[in-house]
Amino acid sequence: MQAVIKTCGKQYHVSEGDVLSVSRLEGEIGDVVHVNEVLLLSGDSVVVGAPYVEGAKVSLEILSQYKGKKIIAFKSKRRKKSKCKRGFRQSLTKIRVAKIEQ
Repeated sequence: MQAVIKTCGKQYHVSEGDVLSVSRLEGEIGDVVHVNEVLLLSGDSVVVGAPYVEGAKVSLEILSQYKGKKIIAFKSKRRKKSKCKRGFRQSLTKIRVAKIEQ
């Protein structure tokens, strides 16, 4: 069974056993998080929600909490000796799709 879920403002196409990284979710390592915002389910038949599928739920197991790759934002203005350097690291959560329920 496969599903399209919405979490952290983004949509993900998942199936049972998938491991993926999403924006930080609240919880500890080993916790199970349930997502009720299921947009589409496909298995024997395809069920499309309007906007969400009634009664559908996806269980996600948190594997780790970590920070992503550093992104450097460097701005400079020529001939002005003006420079600005900023760094940013996104907080991420690695999850495994434990179960898709209809």
